[in-house]
Amino acid sequence: MITKAWTEPGDPNKPNEDWYGVTEDAAAAVVLDGGTARTGTGCIHGVAWYAHQLGSALIHKLPGQLPLPEILAAAIHHVADQHRHTCDLGHPGTPSAAVGIARRTSDSQWDCMVLGDITIIVQTRQGLVLLEDTRISYSAGEYRKIADQWPIGSAEKDAALVDMKYQELAERNKTYWISAADPTAATHAFSQTTHGVQELAILTDGAARASAFGLADWPGILDLLSHADPAQLIRVVRANEASDPAGQRWPRNKQSDDATAIYLTMLPSHRAAEK
Repeated sequence: MITKAWTEPGDPNKPNEDWYGVTEDAAAAVVLDGGTARTGTGCIHGVAWYAHQLGSALIHKLPGQLPLPEILAAAIHHVADQHRHTCDLGHPGTPSAAVGIARRTSDSQWDCMVLGDITIIVQTRQGLVLLEDTRISYSAGEYRKIADQWPIGSAEKDAALVDMKYQELAERNKTYWISAADPTAATHAFSQTTHGVQELAILTDGAARASAFGLADWPGILDLLSHADPAQLIRVVRANEASDPAGQRWPRNKQSDDATAIYLTMLPSHRAAEK
């Protein structure tokens, strides 16, 4: 098993709200993308703290045979218990995170699960399998269109993003689901057992911009991760973000987002380099 991983904040002056972890035996990997807070949260800890606590709980609970949604539900409950006496977990903006999990169950079989805008790319002997959850991108639709009209950094853009966020929060766990304080959200995760797995990658949407920007298709991203590493994938994304600082070519909420990628391969290193 070969594992490569990289994460970096979208803004070096702000905490990275992404998180990743791999179990000691590399039989399971977790990637989280903390939800950007543009409103109050009712929490004294913050999104980065939440993502770290939830990710750590998942890594601790992953060994074993419990279904991944059950593990996620238990981890959400565990983190809620850690701050329910200091924070208002009923606040609409309580910290949240998208979650992607991959767990090896046999030599070439993996269970995968996503909740929120995390992407898992799996290359099998039969072909490529993609597991993603795009439901949040359909929330607050009209507000998103308005926000996309304004250049990044403008006062109009900032105001439109706050309006969008309020509507998005109103739809949380109704039209889309995300890990926050309610364990039942885990029942809405997308899960899949995949056989004949040769390699896989888990990406937050900041790293998946390589696909959204048309820089590479999913097989191309796997090839880059195999021949180079996740840091190189994110460097490619950053270079293109810098070429479009106002978001005129690629409309988006902020110039650079926190970006994380994990790559795991079951192929021998020489085969991974040659494939």
